[in-house]
Amino acid sequence: MATATPTVPQLQAGGGNASASASHKKVTTLSPAILRHLKSVYSDDSTGGHGLDSVQDEGDKQSTINVASPERGQTSTTRNHHSFDQFLEHVTSTSFSALGPPKSTDHSYPISNYFISSSHNTYLTGNQLYSDSSTGGYRDVLLRGCRCVEVDVWDGEPQSPKETANDTNGEEKKHRFRSHIPGFSSHTSKHASESRTEVASAVAKPDLTGMPTPWISSSAASRAEPRVLHGYTLTKEITFREVCAAIREAAFVSSDLPVIVSLEVHTCAEQQEVMVDIMQEEWRGLLVDEPDGISIGENILPSPDELRQKILVKVKHSPKPVPEDENKLAAPSRTRSSSSSSNSSDERVPKGQKKKSKIIQTLSSLGVYTQACHFSNFNQPEVSNPCHVFSLSEKALMDVHETHSNALFTHNRNYLMRAYPKALRVQSSNLDPAVFWRKGVQMVALNWQKWDEGMMLNEGMFAGEGGWVLKPPGYRSTKDPRDHKTVKGTPATSQAEAIKHRTLTLRIEIFAGQSIPLPPGDDHAKGFHPYVKCEVHVEKPSERTGAPIEGGGRSKDGEYKRRTQTRKGIEPDYGGEMLEFVEVPGVVEELSFVR
Repeated sequence: MATATPTVPQLQAGGGNASASASHKKVTTLSPAILRHLKSVYSDDSTGGHGLDSVQDEGDKQSTINVASPERGQTSTTRNHHSFDQFLEHVTSTSFSALGPPKSTDHSYPISNYFISSSHNTYLTGNQLYSDSSTGGYRDVLLRGCRCVEVDVWDGEPQSPKETANDTNGEEKKHRFRSHIPGFSSHTSKHASESRTEVASAVAKPDLTGMPTPWISSSAASRAEPRVLHGYTLTKEITFREVCAAIREAAFVSSDLPVIVSLEVHTCAEQQEVMVDIMQEEWRGLLVDEPDGISIGENILPSPDELRQKILVKVKHSPKPVPEDENKLAAPSRTRSSSSSSNSSDERVPKGQKKKSKIIQTLSSLGVYTQACHFSNFNQPEVSNPCHVFSLSEKALMDVHETHSNALFTHNRNYLMRAYPKALRVQSSNLDPAVFWRKGVQMVALNWQKWDEGMMLNEGMFAGEGGWVLKPPGYRSTKDPRDHKTVKGTPATSQAEAIKHRTLTLRIEIFAGQSIPLPPGDDHAKGFHPYVKCEVHVEKPSERTGAPIEGGGRSKDGEYKRRTQTRKGIEPDYGGEMLEFVEVPGVVEELSFVR
């Protein structure tokens, strides 16, 4: 049954809030075709035939339909005591939704035990190359149920005198991405200027005169502030302060569960200081405080319950510098142990002393429980830190799946990981999030401005959950959050062993449709021929074995597809056509989807 197009973010699908909205489920009118089918169902039900109450789980003893009487507000529990009008009242109510109400979620487990609704390049309104940036993107996704947003931050300082005197080099530096796009010339600034009207065949022609330039404060006495944009592209810019204000305004409107802000920092040290000042000003009282006496390797991560109404900053971890006297003590030991394994010397001298981090300490310290670290392997020192977060592109994650599948799954039971779309998705298409959820990845970042299969699955995963979904038991950490002791039994070390796989048989009877909107530009209902397509998205055998996954995690149709016959008009009658999925193997209920 179609409803009016939503006009507010909370009713836009993708983040799970739309599915939980009562007003979104309410049906006020019924077409003649649907009324005919409902009368038939009511008649069968009243006479004990094939009615609504026969569609139940095995072992369910309930054999009646509970219907609220519009006259008395009472509930009728006997099939002979409800009229057809009462039956229609029930059918058109919010309680008749196919999704049903979400189950109550336990938010007391460590945050690594949850799937988190996440956004990629949240500021963009369209494609990844030349679309506008907007603070509205942050308000939109947060109101729709997103709990992890991304901010790419760049310098807002004016050009130095040296850069100003050498405009050609500055132009080439800012736009060096052009050499990778067919149709752009990067030999000289003259050629670059002449080729401004040439673009890649995959995208429309942008206006290159609107390239982002360094943002300068309107007041000479004020500091320039960082900008947010997609670097080395033609995307427009917004200020970092505006983004922080938008996040503050919308973060806890639809849910009080914690919000993670994933920072991609490309600024100098001075601008990072400005970032810290802005976040502390705009998010005063919302930032997570660093706990006293935290012991790396012993403490587990906090729970969503403990972090309600809090903003977690995910930023690259910068190790605290070691005092000089400690370095002097470590130096002789390093010499004496030169004949021993290199691992022992690495433990004495922090890696931070070998290569200085580009992230300043004051900014890094804001990443209390979400400390971003570069991924090399699952044995690197950072893995011992329970607060580390690895971020990998979809392609990199598929490579890790094929080489270290079990290690990937084991890591994600206890620690956080984020997946994001590959750079070649210039049109902001999405990956298949279910493949990565089944790997235990908590934050699968999607392009929310693109409505496609990936966002539909995201709506299904987070429907009515407030952006945090507890993982199935076999996917959770080996620590009990209530007493910090190891859970009894041997934990699963692979995706195949994590949870019991079932066989699914599903039958969906299609009655009719009503008020289906015509495609854009089409004003003739007689020429409209709709059909209903249904897919079942389940785990592939290759996902459990570490073998290459067909499609490499790309968003695609489900493995099992069915569709009805084509009908005519905006109120088609499908005559009770049945779509059947018989004995579908490998089903994990919490990680399988009907689309």
